[in-house]
Amino acid sequence: MKYQSRKKALVLLADGTIFYGKSVGIEGTSTGEICFNTGMTGYQEIFTDPSYYGQLMVATNAHIGNYGVNDEEVESEGIKIAGLICRNFSFIHSRIDSDGNLKDWFTEHNLVAISDVDTRALVSYIRENGAMNAIISTEVDNIDALKKQLAEVPSMEGLELASKVSTKEPYFVGDENAAIKISALDIGIKKNILRNLAKRGAYIKVFPYNSKFEDLEGFNPDGYFISNGPGDPEPLKEAIEVAKEIIKRDLPLFGICLGHQVIALANGISTYKMHNGHRGINHPVINLITGKGEITSQNHGFAIHREETEAHPDVEITHTHLNDQTVAGIRLKDKNVFSVQYHPEASPGPHDAEYLFDQFMENIKKTKVVLS
Repeated sequence: MKYQSRKKALVLLADGTIFYGKSVGIEGTSTGEICFNTGMTGYQEIFTDPSYYGQLMVATNAHIGNYGVNDEEVESEGIKIAGLICRNFSFIHSRIDSDGNLKDWFTEHNLVAISDVDTRALVSYIRENGAMNAIISTEVDNIDALKKQLAEVPSMEGLELASKVSTKEPYFVGDENAAIKISALDIGIKKNILRNLAKRGAYIKVFPYNSKFEDLEGFNPDGYFISNGPGDPEPLKEAIEVAKEIIKRDLPLFGICLGHQVIALANGISTYKMHNGHRGINHPVINLITGKGEITSQNHGFAIHREETEAHPDVEITHTHLNDQTVAGIRLKDKNVFSVQYHPEASPGPHDAEYLFDQFMENIKKTKVVLS
């Protein structure tokens, strides 16, 4: 596709600010909360991560699409972002094991994407003014209509989105003859989390977001897992109740990202929407138990209140984000429960945080020994 033949496009922010660019060839309009990811690679994993459901993604890397797509490198079924904003879109890709180009993949999923945007200026603006709703469109001559459409988009604060990405029916992952069984509550789970559990000898049954504790318990699991996912954690009443029941019974429980926030809420610790979330693959975290630093992958727009966590008699902060001192991990002092705000399965370090899966499996094994 020739550069000159592409249609004009724009990004309209909720406060009326406009950034112009060009369509990559898929005409239309899309809305959502605008956010940015600072990762230099892994765009396909980002686009298919359920945690990004309903968000317009700004890629800070200058080149997107240069290595095409690979059918094995997806984190869910289909694209989950609402739209893409980038600087340079590569219509030609170069990679030995690529299964196609990004443009065709976007066309297949009818994803609106625009390029030639000054993403450095856009990201700087978002950093300064905070996350907000936005609209991207090729209908550049009807800004008033776009403003009206954008005004009707609900705020991410208070928005329940787990139901949009969770499985509709339970399913299984791993070897059914494995020694350890895990019930996983899917509020936006990534495939690589399940791979990490399965390769450590677990047979996992994945349950829909609104499942009851009795549903998960019916699998007779040795441990429980609450996944990552999109949206505000506070509306997830069923998931919070599931966490409370698991905690009350002192059963092995591990939570990641949204699951971490659900576990905090189950302990009476509230969450808040961040000015800008953490989204990237080089976020520094300190493990307060070992004193070791970790390079982590993060993707969240909400966090748990540090002051409330520090004041809770039964909860200990285990990890801290070094950029802003937000809580990156907790554990219950008298229960077999822990969680982290970041993504150990994404392996940006590359293996700095994989020990968390090993820790979960060890917790389960110790419990099995005690019960036996």
